[in-house]
Amino acid sequence: MAGIRKEDIETPALLIDMDLLEYNIKLMADYMKHKKAKLRPHYKTFKCPTIAHIQIRAGAKGICCAKLGEAETLVKAGIQDVLIANQVVDPVKVTRLAGLARIAKLSVAVDNPDNVRELSKAAKEHDSTIYVLVEVDVGMKRCGVNTAEEVYNLAKLISDSEGLVFEGIQAYEGHVILNPNINVRRRGVEEMVKKVGGIKDFLEKKGIKVNEISGGGTGTYNITGDNTIWTEIQAGSYVFMDTSYNQLGLGFKNALTVYTEVIHKRKGMAITDAGMKACTTDHGMPSVKGYPSMSVQLHEEHGLITDQKDELSYMQKIEYIPGHCCTTVNLYDQYYCVRNGLLEAVWPITGRGMCI
Repeated sequence: MAGIRKEDIETPALLIDMDLLEYNIKLMADYMKHKKAKLRPHYKTFKCPTIAHIQIRAGAKGICCAKLGEAETLVKAGIQDVLIANQVVDPVKVTRLAGLARIAKLSVAVDNPDNVRELSKAAKEHDSTIYVLVEVDVGMKRCGVNTAEEVYNLAKLISDSEGLVFEGIQAYEGHVILNPNINVRRRGVEEMVKKVGGIKDFLEKKGIKVNEISGGGTGTYNITGDNTIWTEIQAGSYVFMDTSYNQLGLGFKNALTVYTEVIHKRKGMAITDAGMKACTTDHGMPSVKGYPSMSVQLHEEHGLITDQKDELSYMQKIEYIPGHCCTTVNLYDQYYCVRNGLLEAVWPITGRGMCI
């Protein structure tokens, strides 16, 4: 299939512009090269081990993900350092995690002492080592603990538990990461550094070393990652970008698009074959690449484009820039990788649907 013209790819399809993907990866790698923090890209965005390997070759220390199923696809593909930046609490999943930790370095977030005990039990049974970070809630109000005492109690329990290694703190500032005002993002990070820094000092005064502080994301990579106390930056969306992140002016380019065809044309309106089942709308509607004045509304299987200048034509193939790259990727089984108008490769999205 490689070598066919882009125009011959059937729609809807998920496209990667290879030149722009490589540009984004290099831009991030060059920025992080001289920082104290190391890049640990978030797999939930791209869900493709091929991209994970490219990022590691460019300097990333490892990969993080949201789910155990994603971690399994990464380790199967040869990635040897994986952080599950989430809690794994179901006993069956804890057993799977402990088994996986026999063949790769596996880290996981915790916020509950019972979970720590279950992880230790499973690690002992599998003769494996699990690295553990205590999650601190810095504003997302999801998982995580809040006080230095809570973190210390969990860290002490982890340190005293067979099969576990206390690695440090997980703290993610998702509550500010998409705010278009960089001053708001900066203040959010400053508050977070103060809180987590105080917790780190508290732990180390009590003799517990904090090796890693992991968090950050695309919207704050150049704030949290700018020689703060953070040691890992979990940016993911920078590889592709989307309309939400475009608002922040970060310098990364839109490497990911949804390829769609005009299946009906009338005055002032074009209808395409890509709707909500081909492009998610949780962060808003997509935009039309190359046509900034056009607006899009998505139905289940159709895209309705306001084409006031009648620039589009029947059977023309165009590209949507998704509102949210991460959730759009999860709709597809494969990427069509395009360079200079030709299909260069087809990459499987092996992490698709790995929500367990």
